[in-house]
Amino acid sequence: MIRPRPLIGVTLDSEAGTPDGSGYSRFPWYALRCNYMDTIADAGGLPVALPHQADLAPAMLARLDGLVITGGAFDVDPALYGTDQRHDSVTLKTGRTNAELALAQGAIASGLPVLGICGGQQLLAVALGGTLIQHIPDTVIDALAHEQPNPRDEPGHEVDILPGTMLARITGATRIAVNSAHHQAVREPGRAIISAVAPDGVAEAIEYPGHPFCLGVQWHPEFAISMADRRIFSALIEASGSR
Repeated sequence: MIRPRPLIGVTLDSEAGTPDGSGYSRFPWYALRCNYMDTIADAGGLPVALPHQADLAPAMLARLDGLVITGGAFDVDPALYGTDQRHDSVTLKTGRTNAELALAQGAIASGLPVLGICGGQQLLAVALGGTLIQHIPDTVIDALAHEQPNPRDEPGHEVDILPGTMLARITGATRIAVNSAHHQAVREPGRAIISAVAPDGVAEAIEYPGHPFCLGVQWHPEFAISMADRRIFSALIEASGSR
């Protein structure tokens, strides 16, 4: 008997639309890079797209075996982690954040496997009571180029994976090369722990001990630039298929 593929919910990005007709649509639309879905499928999962409807989060989670919270060129509202100060570089997508936060909180509470990627890692940290650095260049001394100038399907820098963590067990590595496309980072991980760091001290991965699979990575493993990236998705699918 063929084992069914685990159903993996994937969050989408959104755009407001261009009334002058210059863009994809005059009306609001969803978007996502193909490699998110392709990598999940290649790892043995069945990816499905999730709309930005926070009120439907419990119903969506009840049907899913796993969840991926994707990245995007926007930021989590600082008010959600307890500050009324907002850096000038911060941009918001309130509807998306509300939906992803409801999904993340539900997945954490129910033990549903969840992987947060880039901004998805930052949202996971906030869902677990953590806080964020709002703009790395203004906060971290001698920071690396976390918004790397070279293409995203190439490495930007290396990260050290902390021993004894779930991420170390998954990847079988102590240091890997990653791509990098972010201006914010986890400051305090809340109930999570930091499981990888960049050479400048920026948190590159978090995980929630005691949860079956709750992992956030600051890079974009869907580009599969290393075997470690592929192992992260394989581990998500394995955890999702064992529920």
